Parts: sequence; structure tokens; C-alpha cells
Amino acid sequence: MKMIVGLGNPGTKYQETKHNIGFITVDEIAQRYNAVFNKSQFEADIAEFFIGTEKVMLVKPLTFMNESGRSVGPLMTYFGIEDEELIVIYDDLDLEVGKIRLREKGGAGGHNGIKSLIAHLGTNVFPRIKIGIGRPIGNNTVVHHVLSTFPKESHEEMLLAVKTAADAAIYACEGHSFVDTMNQFNGK
Repeated sequence: MKMIVGLGNPGTKYQETKHNIGFITVDEIAQRYNAVFNKSQFEADIAEFFIGTEKVMLVKPLTFMNESGRSVGPLMTYFGIEDEELIVIYDDLDLEVGKIRLREKGGAGGHNGIKSLIAHLGTNVFPRIKIGIGRPIGNNTVVHHVLSTFPKESHEEMLLAVKTAADAAIYACEGHSFVDTMNQFNGK
């Protein structure tokens, strides 16, 4: 079984914000496979589907971004998910809008959702797909930037990045190693 976790904040107030790019991407995957978020466990909305014989679980933690690990850690334990069977999708300030970057491990880089995951999983070694949201411009604070929506002029690039990130997650779930997935998708 594979678990794809999209990070974000619950509620309509945050639905289209940059910080919710993880939720937006797992929604894209769910739409492609007609998967429905019809299950709630461990403070998360869950959808399940199959890619070939591989069961895939899509997860949207409902704990708010900074406590994502509080949901994901118990889910992984309950379902017996190994660290390498997890893929986490989230926003990255250091990437420009429209770009994605895949990593097998690493620090939190100031991202509180990843900090929470590392703390609850007890490791920083798990596959991740980062989607660029760019840095704040002018006097804009980081908090305001991540909790705002994408401007119209970058909406197309954001949608392309979401589709590419979804393609990468699906490719990994089709039986490809994450190293192979990184080789196929990094830099796109």
C-alpha cells in the first residue's frame, strides 16, 4: 500500500491558498481515479483507489498544517505504512511557481508541516514532492503570502505544477522507485 499525503489547512477559508497546494494536488489525483474522500480516521480525510494491484490511500490531515504529523504518524502505524511507502506533497517558498522538486529525505527547511511530520515519524527520510509557491514580494509577510491565493497571472503555472506533481506521485505508485521518479520529474 502507498500513502500520498497532501499538506494543507482544512476549511473553505484556506481552500485555494498557496499553503494548500498539497490538498489541491491530492484532489487532482482523486479526480483522475474517481476516488472519493469518504472516510475519516485519525483526524484526516481519506480516499482509496487502486493503481493496478497497488492500493493507494490519499490523505488530507485536518489538524491544520503545523500539526500534520499528529494525524499522519498514527495513520501510518495503524495501516502498517513504511516510510518509503509515504509520499508527502506540500508548498515550497524557495521554488518559483510552476516548479516542483522531489526529495527522498531532508530537513524541514522552515516548513512547519514537515517539522511536525519529522517529529511524529521520528525520521526525516521519506519521499516528498515540493511545489513552488515563490517568495513574498515587497512588504508581504511569509504568513500572508502562504495564506493568500495565487494571482491570476501565475494560475496557469500553478495548475501545471499540480498536474506534474500528481503525475510524479502516480508514477511512483506504479512501481517505480522514488530515485527513478526523481530522475523523471525533477526540474519540471
